[in-house]
Amino acid sequence: MNRFARFGGAVLLALLAGTAVAQTAKADDKPAAKEAKDDAGIPIPPETNTTTKHDLTVGGRTIHYTATAGNLLIRDEQGKANASLFYVAYTEDGVDARNRPVTFFYNGGPGAATIWLHMGSFGPVRVVTQAPEATAPAPYSYVPNEHSLLDKSDLVFIDAPMCGFSRAVGKGTIKDFAGTDQDIAAFRKFIERYITANQRWSSPKFLFGESYGTTRSAGLVAALQNDGVSFNGVVLLSSILNYSIRNPGYDIENIGYFPSYAAIAYYYKKVKAPGSLAEWVQQAREFARGPYAQALAQGDRISKAELDSVAAKVAAFTGLNVNYVKEARLRISASRFRKELMRGDDRTLGRYDARFLGWDVDEAGETPGYDPSDTGISGAFVGAFHDYLERELKYMSQETYYTSGPGVNGAWDFKHKPSGGQGGRGDQANPDTAMDLADAMRKNPKLKVFSANGYFDLATPFFATEYDLSHMSLPEPLVGNVSFGYYPAGHMVYLNVEALRELKADMVKFYASAQHN
Repeated sequence: MNRFARFGGAVLLALLAGTAVAQTAKADDKPAAKEAKDDAGIPIPPETNTTTKHDLTVGGRTIHYTATAGNLLIRDEQGKANASLFYVAYTEDGVDARNRPVTFFYNGGPGAATIWLHMGSFGPVRVVTQAPEATAPAPYSYVPNEHSLLDKSDLVFIDAPMCGFSRAVGKGTIKDFAGTDQDIAAFRKFIERYITANQRWSSPKFLFGESYGTTRSAGLVAALQNDGVSFNGVVLLSSILNYSIRNPGYDIENIGYFPSYAAIAYYYKKVKAPGSLAEWVQQAREFARGPYAQALAQGDRISKAELDSVAAKVAAFTGLNVNYVKEARLRISASRFRKELMRGDDRTLGRYDARFLGWDVDEAGETPGYDPSDTGISGAFVGAFHDYLERELKYMSQETYYTSGPGVNGAWDFKHKPSGGQGGRGDQANPDTAMDLADAMRKNPKLKVFSANGYFDLATPFFATEYDLSHMSLPEPLVGNVSFGYYPAGHMVYLNVEALRELKADMVKFYASAQHN
């Protein structure tokens, strides 16, 4: 997701039942005021924040909480500030912070701000959309989020360097942050700064990343572990952990997408599938790792008889025409599937969420011209976020809020030095941070991992995630520390409010298990 983050419009004013008193203050542990003058380069801002008071009712319990919108500085190896990272934190009032969990949220990209998780998932407010239909233009609205995680944890939403309101400062440049390891280092420094400035070293701690944010989480939890900062749990929403096997010519990618195609064909009633969605998907898994994988492995040497037989089964699972499957030699890319499944209905499918339908200029093309699951919700998130930030959180900035950091994705350095050496495998040209996650789990055997997946996600297919998380070379006693959840939704599971309700229920169980080892 080049933009694994987004933006949206107007507000319901009776939103939060409590008072909203704004105040601007220095962070508790602030750097020297003259630093901005001493350092050449981009001016270094002070660490400041704006706080407001609110109430939220979740599960029949009223939570009195403080919202803090501000920035913290992170520093280079010489101790000089080189980035100012924007965050919004929600902390329950009147509780002992040493025993109160704190969860750090971020989207992915790479190069995306965290507006999507902030305004769509487990924050105290939720943007109202018309998903899976395109949301109408303004006025937009947001509502108190009855599915918020604030009843179980304090929440900190972080914008990556160069994204949102986060900026390079001092002598910092895009090269310092646009890369797998550079990004992990920046988030490690921010989290350590946050728990120091807010006295949260003894709090139970969780990471929650979406999309490339899961790549980050797997490497980040290991980096923090190596600094002596142990975590209770990691939540991976719509994962991509291993970039090294996702290249053209590798059949594992075709296999990884196959059960997602079957799920989407089931949703649109393009297949004859007795039983539930979960049962149908399980049949697709078994076919994908069995006859389908065996047929693909033969490459050009597959016999015509076997090609015909497997093609018929592929068509029966995916809803595609059998001749089309044979012409594609059994290998259907996600972009082709999005165009082909509904070709007869003159519609195309969303990439992040195949429940969204779009129209192309004509039916003749090979792939869709745009992603309706992106365009259908972006305006609502962008407008609502700005309105909420200014009206409710009383945070004003002259800076542009970048949903995607300018130039960040294109400048990204994917090279990765894995944590713990990874059995002598050496540095990676493309990251496989599942191995970092495994390293963290071996060193912290109580660490729990939850993988949340949307059945209709064509950006990060769930079967590929299962493969990655099942190939971490974990010792047998730790295999059960990884658990999975599946939802009738796409990449942004929370766009389906019923799926968000199910995900929250799973989070309640996960947080309880990760704190009572």
